[in-house]
Amino acid sequence: MHAIKSFLSFISLVCVISILIVGCTPLKTSVESANGIDADKKTVVVQLTPANKVNPEDWPIIKPLPLDPAIEAQIDELLPKLTLEQKVGQVIQADNASITPEELKKYRLGSILSGGNSAPGPLPYANAKTWLAMADKYYNASIDPEGVEVAIPYIWGIDAVHGHTNLRGAIVFPHNIGLGAMRNPDLIEKIAAVTAHELTVSGHDWTFAPTLAIPQDLRWGRSYEGFSEDPEIVKSYADRIVYGLQGHIGDPDFMGDGRVISSAKHFLGDGATENGIDQGDAKISEKELREVHAAGYYSAIPAGVQTVMASFSSWEGRKLHGDKELLTDVLKGRLGFNGFVIGDWNGHGQVPGCTNTDCPQSLNAGLDMYMAPDSWKGLYESTLKHVKNGIIPMTRLDDAVRRILRVKIASGIFSKGAPSTRKNAGDESLLGLPKNRAIARQAVRESMVLLKNNGGVLPLDATKTIMVIGDGADNIAKTSGGWTLSWQGTGHTNDEFPNSQSILEGIREAVNTAGGKVIFSPNGDSNETADVVIAIYGEDPYAEFQGDLENLEFVPNGFDTNILEKFSSKGIPVISVFLSGRPMWINPEINRSDAFVAAWLPGSEGGGVSDILFQKDPSYDFTGRLSFSWPNSAVVSADLAARESTKLFELGYGLTYEDDVVVDQLSEDAGLKNIEVVSTGVFFSKGASIAPWNLWLKTGDLNKQIGSFPTSVGGLIVSKTDHTAQEDALRINWTLPDYDQLILSAASPSNMSRQTNGAMELTFSAKSFNAKSATVKIGMCNQGATCNKTVNIDIAANEWREYRISLSCFADLGVDMSKVNNAFMVTADEGVDIGLSNIRLEPDMDAKPGCNGK
Repeated sequence: MHAIKSFLSFISLVCVISILIVGCTPLKTSVESANGIDADKKTVVVQLTPANKVNPEDWPIIKPLPLDPAIEAQIDELLPKLTLEQKVGQVIQADNASITPEELKKYRLGSILSGGNSAPGPLPYANAKTWLAMADKYYNASIDPEGVEVAIPYIWGIDAVHGHTNLRGAIVFPHNIGLGAMRNPDLIEKIAAVTAHELTVSGHDWTFAPTLAIPQDLRWGRSYEGFSEDPEIVKSYADRIVYGLQGHIGDPDFMGDGRVISSAKHFLGDGATENGIDQGDAKISEKELREVHAAGYYSAIPAGVQTVMASFSSWEGRKLHGDKELLTDVLKGRLGFNGFVIGDWNGHGQVPGCTNTDCPQSLNAGLDMYMAPDSWKGLYESTLKHVKNGIIPMTRLDDAVRRILRVKIASGIFSKGAPSTRKNAGDESLLGLPKNRAIARQAVRESMVLLKNNGGVLPLDATKTIMVIGDGADNIAKTSGGWTLSWQGTGHTNDEFPNSQSILEGIREAVNTAGGKVIFSPNGDSNETADVVIAIYGEDPYAEFQGDLENLEFVPNGFDTNILEKFSSKGIPVISVFLSGRPMWINPEINRSDAFVAAWLPGSEGGGVSDILFQKDPSYDFTGRLSFSWPNSAVVSADLAARESTKLFELGYGLTYEDDVVVDQLSEDAGLKNIEVVSTGVFFSKGASIAPWNLWLKTGDLNKQIGSFPTSVGGLIVSKTDHTAQEDALRINWTLPDYDQLILSAASPSNMSRQTNGAMELTFSAKSFNAKSATVKIGMCNQGATCNKTVNIDIAANEWREYRISLSCFADLGVDMSKVNNAFMVTADEGVDIGLSNIRLEPDMDAKPGCNGK
């Protein structure tokens, strides 16, 4: 027994050492081999079974699709001709904003992606001609044979998650949450086929879709990317989307003209993270992981999905990008997946012991292609080193490259030619075809869910006088949500959406045709007389973690919903069309509406909304049914029984015109009393620090929390000044050459890894009170660390300006972004006198990360 304990102690020591080398999983008691590392290598790494061991034998067996002998023979011929450097290049994908065609040729990377804001040109999206010009440059570089025996074409991926929404003129379909309400697998396949068709116009090879997450906590900012909380709905869609994008394996049109590679994502459990935190931890049983969250893969894999994307998130503390049991033993073993596994945006860097530029653990775990958008060069160098010294076995590298080549050959990339020479390429007349817009319009009609229709006010009479109010009525960006023209989908105008129609335009079309009258009053302040009011409002666009919420209360933004009372009190029927990426607590607005419609994020075919409101065709009716239950409280309980008791409308609920159902007055208590809401994205606003952050001054070893103004420490004097309102800013004056600091600090560290990974920026407003500009040092720090990892910013004289620093700048300086205690530090030399206000995190809107304040 003592010998066993001694052996396990030795193994624990090896694990600690190996964390420094390639990482290690927490111990239980069993020992495996070193992931296939050759026994004669000097470096030995012991892989240990984690305490929460996966049981692959409990997972269903999916018979692998038969491999094409001709493709396998071609791979057998290619592999020996590839240099080690080429093989390492093949397992890495870079973002086009961070790599040139010349670099692609030199490093022979396997793929390029275009992130949500990474289109060529000055905008986050582009037209087909601009896309193709860039695509050709990378393609020609990838097939240039100089210096190699054989050149491998690259494949080009993009997030076309509800249509090809980074291409000007393409159709924007409803987001998945609305499509889930349709319960129509036939239509979902048609939507996928249209998306693939429009992707080929810009020369793209690959879309990172479908999303097969099954969201369980609607505070998650990616909830709208999920079709339903019901795994059966997701499973019924997964294979049909794959068929729509790729075609059927064995059919003549598989991966033919008008088809693209698909990617099921994100494997696995991202919809189950605790508190709905993006990139968080799914603390659920293996049974729930297997029976609920894997459901979509059980149909997508037999349908022949070519790639699977690993999740940012964790399962029971295990980062999926480094989980060999799930990626290899389950996905590639039990589930029979023989395509390749692609990572998510620097997701490998979140694996314990890894960085964005160094992570052999992920490849050894079963990741086949790293998504290393801006870290690709350092990752290439470290991966090459790890293969040479045996930490990454050659057999594992060859397997990854074989899988990548298998997909590339099956896609036809070796024979298709340059992107601009392919069928459909550059023909913008193929975008927004009437027959395809009709499919999108049908999807809008079928996705809308009627929650309330007291008095049978719907359908409406188009011959009447209709007043349309709300900021969503004539705003296609708002009806489309995130992942539309740009990553976050914000700040776009209707003229950026050719081949589209706003909801207002659709209403005008219906009413003008019938001889009625439309009054448009965005704020609802018109005093004109109307027979009925249609109010169109809801959530502003967001994507990923930037949409994470503390609770589900809808907070009106661009439209004051209190105005609804003005009309309802006069007996004028009010129809609310609610735009959102999730069900929300919106009881006050439901109470002030005679009819209430969940329209989700319907996209670019606003006429589909009016089709239903006015029953344009006698066959039209509300057929949409909730794919997620609707809450009767803004508070999301961790207790499942409590969640069940706070449902207002059940999964599957949805009225038709004929249903005689009265929704009584609802409680307007959101349940938020005594619930502390902490804003983690705003540090200082309106002249005060925002909890949990507090203002401190530091000189030498002395730290002083600011309790009132003016105040000072050492040679630093801090008082209040005016920016946009009275005393809403700080004035900071350094009177000694000691570089004393003002710091925004919190007692507990904040994890800003996902914000860093997601291109967020530290943003603030400032001005120099001196006659010339002033140089200050801005930093972020960890607890106990000296805040000396800073960037220099020049503050303009006598003029308030906004300054932005990419969080990645601080990560590159060595700050541990998972444990940030000091969110903002500013220091300067003697004589500097600046104003400072509105310190917060914001998305990188121009897709140009920088460390100089921009």
